[in-house]
Amino acid sequence: MHTNHSDLYRSFAAEVSDLPLFMQPWYLDVVCRGGSWDAVTVQKGGKTVAALPYFLKQKFGWRYITMPQVCKQMGPYLHPEYRSLKWEMRLYEDLIAQFPPGLAAFEQNFNYLVTNWLPFFWQDFRQTTMYSYVLSLTDSEDLIFKNIEKNYRQKIRAAEAKLLISHDLPLTELHRLIGLSFERQGLDQPLDFSFLECLYTALYEQGCGKLFFATDPSTGALHSAALLAWDNTSAYYLMSGDDPALRASGAAVLLKWEAIQYAKNVVGVPVFDFEGSMIRGVEQGRRDFGAQQRPYFQVLREWSTLWKWGKFLKRQ
Repeated sequence: MHTNHSDLYRSFAAEVSDLPLFMQPWYLDVVCRGGSWDAVTVQKGGKTVAALPYFLKQKFGWRYITMPQVCKQMGPYLHPEYRSLKWEMRLYEDLIAQFPPGLAAFEQNFNYLVTNWLPFFWQDFRQTTMYSYVLSLTDSEDLIFKNIEKNYRQKIRAAEAKLLISHDLPLTELHRLIGLSFERQGLDQPLDFSFLECLYTALYEQGCGKLFFATDPSTGALHSAALLAWDNTSAYYLMSGDDPALRASGAAVLLKWEAIQYAKNVVGVPVFDFEGSMIRGVEQGRRDFGAQQRPYFQVLREWSTLWKWGKFLKRQ
């Protein structure tokens, strides 16, 4: 029996323990703005054993699947009892067969759990390997700190001596600093405040989000802010912003270290995910924290020739 009803996916999500944050139904409820989300599922013996949630949008008459804002990875997810190569081959093909008809394009970043995309290749999808950076939190805090590059360790200690870490400033301050960070790069603020407010409220209600602020107590100036989120297996440095005029204080580096300690000692998850970037300068900063490279797949297909040409021309 096959279905693609989101209610069935919600029931499935409540039964499994390691469903990633970005694939949780309540998370998708928040981030899937400007379209709608649903899921394709496969059942065996009356039990859901495989699922693939997707974000469906429409533009100029085209219907396409893409990634929502502030959603790092989606893709197929298998019940733990069915995570073998034999089942992957069968179940992934079953999921693909249920994609909505008449799609112009498909583009998703798959979760780290997916290491086999061969059934998608057989169906004329293609993939690009992307990288994030993750830090194991199973080592001692001293060893984690020791593995950070010396210049970062020095920045952390210097910032600790002059900045105050707090968690209760208004969410508007994080939004403001994110805007300043993008303005410094000549870019527009990427997040609508109402979106950020809904996202933080959902994280707070689920007990899986924490704000971090670094302030100079002598002047009251806010240097840096960040939002940490987590699921049962990983903590994610979801977003951050800094005052460009105060970047020399080392506040941004300090907040990352504070978030790492919180993820290890308070949340108790084994992995800290920096939400890595393919941008050279950002990648260096993650690596300097001692994080290890972790690959994941971006899987794509275009059914519409016009859509394909539109994407090609956009890149020129």
